[in-house]
Amino acid sequence: MREMSLNEVAAQETSSLTSGRILPLLLIMFVGSGCSALIYEIVWFQLLELVIGSSTVSLGILLGTFMGGMCLGSLLFPRLVSRTRHPLRVYAFMELGIGAIGLALLFGMPLISGVYTAWAGSGVASMMLRGIIAGICLLPPTLLMGATLPAISRWVETTPSGISWLGFFYGGNIGGAVIGSLLAGFYLMRVHDISTTTFAAVGLNIAVALVSLGLAKSTPYTAAAGGLEAGIASGLWPIYVSIALSGLTALASEVIWTRLLSLLYGATVYTFSLILAVFLVGLGLGSTGGSALSHQMKRPRVALAWCQILLCATMAWAAYMLTESLPWWPIDPSISSTPLFTMQLDLVRTLWAILPAAILWGASFPLALAAVASRGQDPARLVGGVYAANTLGAIVGSLGASLVLVAWIGSQHSQQALIVLCALSALFASGATAFGAESGKTLSKYALTVSILIIAGYTELLVATVHPLPARLVEYGRFAPVRGATNKLIYMGEGLTASVAVSDLPDGIRNYHNAGKVQASSDPADMRLQRMLGHLTTLIPENPNRILVIGCGAGVTAGAVSIEPRLQKETIAEIEPLVPKVVSTYFAEHNFDVVRNPKVEVRVDDGRHYLLTSKEKFDGITSDPLDPWVKGAAALYTREFFEIAKQHLNPGGVVTQFVQLYESNEAAVKSEIATFLEAFPNGMVFANTINGQGYDVVLVGQAEPTRIDVDKMQARLNSPEFARMKQSLSEIGIYSAVDLLATYAGDANDLKPWTQDASINRDRNMRLQYLAGLSLNTYKADPIYINMTAHSRYPENLFTGSQQTLEAIRRAIRFPASSPAK
Repeated sequence: MREMSLNEVAAQETSSLTSGRILPLLLIMFVGSGCSALIYEIVWFQLLELVIGSSTVSLGILLGTFMGGMCLGSLLFPRLVSRTRHPLRVYAFMELGIGAIGLALLFGMPLISGVYTAWAGSGVASMMLRGIIAGICLLPPTLLMGATLPAISRWVETTPSGISWLGFFYGGNIGGAVIGSLLAGFYLMRVHDISTTTFAAVGLNIAVALVSLGLAKSTPYTAAAGGLEAGIASGLWPIYVSIALSGLTALASEVIWTRLLSLLYGATVYTFSLILAVFLVGLGLGSTGGSALSHQMKRPRVALAWCQILLCATMAWAAYMLTESLPWWPIDPSISSTPLFTMQLDLVRTLWAILPAAILWGASFPLALAAVASRGQDPARLVGGVYAANTLGAIVGSLGASLVLVAWIGSQHSQQALIVLCALSALFASGATAFGAESGKTLSKYALTVSILIIAGYTELLVATVHPLPARLVEYGRFAPVRGATNKLIYMGEGLTASVAVSDLPDGIRNYHNAGKVQASSDPADMRLQRMLGHLTTLIPENPNRILVIGCGAGVTAGAVSIEPRLQKETIAEIEPLVPKVVSTYFAEHNFDVVRNPKVEVRVDDGRHYLLTSKEKFDGITSDPLDPWVKGAAALYTREFFEIAKQHLNPGGVVTQFVQLYESNEAAVKSEIATFLEAFPNGMVFANTINGQGYDVVLVGQAEPTRIDVDKMQARLNSPEFARMKQSLSEIGIYSAVDLLATYAGDANDLKPWTQDASINRDRNMRLQYLAGLSLNTYKADPIYINMTAHSRYPENLFTGSQQTLEAIRRAIRFPASSPAK
């Protein structure tokens, strides 16, 4: 072997010193890289959900593609990029590439949407097309994202100290992701829009790239002599299995815990950002701690095994807290004077429940790196292998939990299964030691058997502490401690997208629960709104032959549509399979057994995606989605969505939209109504009041100016074939066409002074979900209604009919604190 010259030795020592000095700067750069990556993830998911839908299948495809790209990137980089290339220069060009693709996706998404819409269908072909679209959009940037850690890792050596720095880089990347999650969720997307948010992420990419290029120019790099380039060394495969199982349990648990916590806090964008941030904080803290300790450990495999054993306990802790403790803390969020106080409390509860487990998952990565590292090994290959194994497990865990486990065996048994898998991870990690991978010695079969039995008994005890999901948490979510104690549970189920329940109050009122609240009921006020929504949709058009109902719920609105005598086909688009299949059957008495009606077709799909990909046109489209503060629901309130609906109307067709005034604020309600009226300039509002006080409203819009012949409507209601509809209306206190139309509360011109400062909800900003997410515990329906109708007047050109009928409706229309309409 050739001896090194004095000049070569001096150069190597100088390079090593320089390398050590800039490592902290590289860590800061990796924080910026992680921040931009998380911002992109939020932006791209929102953009693509608008294209391929937000159903569980669509979200699974997006998540699998995103994480799959990162996995492939980490695996392929060390195999495709030579060690002789300056790692800082390679890293810089990767960051620039990510930024360039980010801009391309921002401006190219309309083209992608057009291509998808033109070719989208249903069934397997549709899923394949969604996968292709997701792959085209997400694989190029995520391949680069997954390769950044292996790329930067070549700046360090695979010594104990170098491996420790690799763990710090991983932790710094996660720390940046925390910042990105909070920055995007609480500021950029709330105050600005997708474009500004993307530009911020691109700016971070450019800044990191410029710093990296500057460092590459000023610091020499000499590739280490060829070392170990083989695949998984003999005896080390259990470590890779262990870290893969760790990734699986981490992401599966995050999916389940996010689902449970969103019930407890309310499924707002702020809730999801907060939960993600806490989880990432734990991963970052754990990774940093594990990195600091790993280079001091003589047996990191043993530490990894103990980490997995302790994880079993922290997972059981989180499961117990989420079902047996946190839901019953004596908290009434409605008494909070500002949402900030509620968010602070939510933060404390999230830290209390899930931070311990997240810390241990974070520590697992640097411990696994230390466990498989060998001096002289290519750092990129080392990091890429461990990162890929961890990410592959994470893909299986996240998709398995969201698409299979919860809907199949429920959250209780899913968490129990994950604890068992975590124990298996500990056995694999300890097995690497037990079978001599570390010390060169092997345990006796007796000692190994005893160890396995002890872990099995420990796991069984922990599994027993995981309790079923409380019915009251599903029913009332954040209000579980103060509501529902006397309810009688009729049904509870955990579906693909939501946990739902049906319950009876002592007075016989039947409730349908979703998103941790009552979404529909047989209460007179709710029945009135639901049937108004359905009957206005069929009574206003001249030929209501084909109707689309977005959102099934208890089925009352769909049922009101189904008894229209002229109806030929009714399509119900519902995203959660359990709702039409199970829930609506418990309301058959109130919804005319709509799901079994031969004229009715149920399509399990995101309503927007169904409408976007359907070639069918309708005479009426009625939309009653989840509350606008529920993450994702705002996509059914955007200006673009209403335009899509308008394009699917036959001439004379109508779009009706439910808007709640309770659990909201004036800015959110203004946004909903102003956005609708911008799409339908001839639109109008009909109000459902309780003793004259505001409660909720129905928006009605047509492409053409609306003219309603009151006498003709009454003649229909008086005819024998409309007897069921007349009975349906009389059951909610509406006995004539005049009574129904007297709920009129104003049109676009009346509401213009009130909506002039409204924020229009668009696809590019989803402003509504950020406005509404601040007021889900607010009850100011009547003040909002009073302000909304302050300028309302009798619509001189809306109604036609006999003079007697018009006088009757003029007298019947009343606005808050006013005499009959002027």
